[in-house]
Amino acid sequence: MMDHNDPESADSCSLTEEEVEPKLKYVRLSNDLKNILCEEAVSCIAVHSKFLCLGTHWGRIHMLDHQGNRVDTPINMGQNPHTLSVNKISVDSKGEHIATCSDDGMVIISGLCTDENNQKLKLDKVIKAVELDPMHHKSGLGRRFLIGDNKLVLYEKTFLKGLKSTILSDSEGPVSAIKWNGQFIAWASSLGVHVYDLNERCSLGLIKWEEPKAGRLTDFRCNLNWSNQTTLLIGWVDTIRICVIRKRNPIEVSTRNLPAYIVDPMSTFQTEFYVCGVAPLETHQLVVLGYSKERDSETNKALRPILCVLQYKASDYIEICTDSLSMRGHQEYKCDDYHLDCLIEENQYFIVSPKDVVVASLYETDDRVQWLIEHGKFEQAMEVIAKNGGKYSLVTVARLYLDHLLSLQQFDEAAKLCLRAFQNDKQLWEEEVYKFVKVKQLRSVSNYIPRSAECKLNPHVYEMVLYEYLQLDPEGFLHLVKEWQPGLYNTKAVINAINDHFNKKDANILLEALAILYSHDKEYDKALTMYLKLQHKDVFELIKNHNLYSVIKDTIVQLIELDSDKAIAMLMEKDKIPAEDVVKELECREDYLYRYLDAYDKTDNSGKFHWKLVTLYAKYDPSKLLTFLKRSNNYPIQEAFDICKQKLFYPEMVYLLGRMGNTREALSIIIHKLKDIQMAIDFCKEHDDMDLWKDLINESVDNPCIMTKLLDGIAGFINPEILVNKIKKGQEIPGLKNSIIKMLCGFSLQVSIQDGCNQILVTDYFNMHERLAKVQQGALPVTGDNTCGLCRRDIIVKDPPRTETDVVVFNCRHYFHENCLPDKYNTDHCTVCKSRKP
Repeated sequence: MMDHNDPESADSCSLTEEEVEPKLKYVRLSNDLKNILCEEAVSCIAVHSKFLCLGTHWGRIHMLDHQGNRVDTPINMGQNPHTLSVNKISVDSKGEHIATCSDDGMVIISGLCTDENNQKLKLDKVIKAVELDPMHHKSGLGRRFLIGDNKLVLYEKTFLKGLKSTILSDSEGPVSAIKWNGQFIAWASSLGVHVYDLNERCSLGLIKWEEPKAGRLTDFRCNLNWSNQTTLLIGWVDTIRICVIRKRNPIEVSTRNLPAYIVDPMSTFQTEFYVCGVAPLETHQLVVLGYSKERDSETNKALRPILCVLQYKASDYIEICTDSLSMRGHQEYKCDDYHLDCLIEENQYFIVSPKDVVVASLYETDDRVQWLIEHGKFEQAMEVIAKNGGKYSLVTVARLYLDHLLSLQQFDEAAKLCLRAFQNDKQLWEEEVYKFVKVKQLRSVSNYIPRSAECKLNPHVYEMVLYEYLQLDPEGFLHLVKEWQPGLYNTKAVINAINDHFNKKDANILLEALAILYSHDKEYDKALTMYLKLQHKDVFELIKNHNLYSVIKDTIVQLIELDSDKAIAMLMEKDKIPAEDVVKELECREDYLYRYLDAYDKTDNSGKFHWKLVTLYAKYDPSKLLTFLKRSNNYPIQEAFDICKQKLFYPEMVYLLGRMGNTREALSIIIHKLKDIQMAIDFCKEHDDMDLWKDLINESVDNPCIMTKLLDGIAGFINPEILVNKIKKGQEIPGLKNSIIKMLCGFSLQVSIQDGCNQILVTDYFNMHERLAKVQQGALPVTGDNTCGLCRRDIIVKDPPRTETDVVVFNCRHYFHENCLPDKYNTDHCTVCKSRKP
């Protein structure tokens, strides 16, 4: 719609602050307008959605489209409608009629489609303002229009009388501006701004305006505009006022005889510049064309005009943005030489000077994105695209942003951008990742490169990343080898790269990486070798995960050295490694063999290595030896005794001598080596051998302390008389009295218990015998179900033959015919029960 390639358009309108995003963009109109401006100077403008209408100081009217091209209309083809400067142009809402006025006193109304309603009035006075009824195109409304000179006059067409004029107001001075909106008319005089209600045919009041400090109020043009049906914008001198027309309270209207509407000023504020035009933008925002109060310090000529976007408050405003406009010939112009008109529905603003027409419009999405890109604000540009769309794609901006970040060496941010913008687009990733290759920063993007099955890149990409890490960050290389799935890249290629770049400084890191890669490549024997070189504990997981038990026979010692707990736990797994092979490998390291056999013994019941364990326990953990000797029978006793004797393990020697039958030597060791009388007593009790007791008693004869302990402990096992007789005459024995009393009491108690038990046994015997006799003497039932134990015939029949004999019944409940018994005279024992006894 507008010529963005005009070298004097957007470039000529510079921003006062380069880094602030502009609100408006600018285009200078050219085409046919350019030729017109070469000959004439613009004095006023009227803008319609269909066309532009320019008035010149030569009295001409030019109809143009929004690109500045001449439109073929009767107005463009005719002669000059005015002889002097055109002061005002008004267009109805349909764009079918225009009205113009001039200093020559002429008011002309022309139809663009028909000349049926054309009017030409000669008023013999300077006319500064004319305004068509916005509904002028409707025939039933009288084709009304307003003219302002020293009064405001309404003209309307009647059926028979032609034009009818009505003075709406006698103005105090010339009417300088008129703006018609529905039923309301606003106009300016030398005192201020008036608002008139056409429906009620009454004035709504005067908004008075203060005289400026420099000059008179009439030296400045009043700029009127309606932002909607009830909001009036006024910009005059250096003051802007926003007024709202609202309905009065009906009670107030009826009781005080007041108009139905009232003009309510809602905001008034003063600007730092003279106002050349005011137009609405968004809620509480205005577009204001301004003329600087200051002059150029060097030439004393006018400065460039400005276009401001303001956010107004009750008595103040906030400057959203301000653009300084390079208008042709601006040095020579005064405030009233500039005009501002707008198309509210399209947010387009036409800035007019005598030799220039520039169109400002709101930045659209694409304009915003372009500006943000040009100023390096790529994040904001992407946000705008994500929210509003437009001709720019996120990928396009992301690629530019990526180049920008890489040029600033912000590599981490660039990598994060790739993830956000490219997501799972394989082609984009493969294209853009080479930008990181050029700056050797694949490491920055390595965490974000897609690795899923849905978006798996070419293996060469992953290999390039690994290669860069290998060269510049070996630890990072190892981390990736651990983290990345081997299917992403060619493992053999990476292994070859490691071998080509192997260095001693990073040997451990590279060996671990090789171990992992060999595992990925199923070369487990090589992986095992690498882990063992490193003494790395992951070797156990490797063996377990890949069932490498068959190949670790020669490395058992190394594995135990690496982690004895894990190694022995692994060796203990059943059916994995034969115990014989493990024992054979560990013969050279008895400490490892001990730990293995100690663990193995807890799970094995065969005891095939117990003969080794005797030696190992004696060497590495004597505290376990006695318990082991007692629970096992799978070791040579004599060899075990020799080992214990060599190491002076007396409790073990005692136990083994006891098993060997040499109890007297065992007792001697207890007495003379261990010097534990209580143990000696317990030993004698355990073996219950009179000779042992005699040896113990003989040892105690010369030792009163031993004698005392024997007196306390032998009761119930041997006759105390034997010990007492061994006491020498006059020998002092500590606690003898108490020991004898205790011994006698114990003996008496034992005798009493024995007597009691005998009485119980006798009583039970007689009771049980009496019960048995009663049972055996009792009658036994004989029924029809009973059969002979030998012939198997029924014992009782209905008609017994004469030859039938008596019945013999035993207490065991077996029944016989007397004739069936082999010895009928010997009926002491049941034939059936007797035959069952072995």
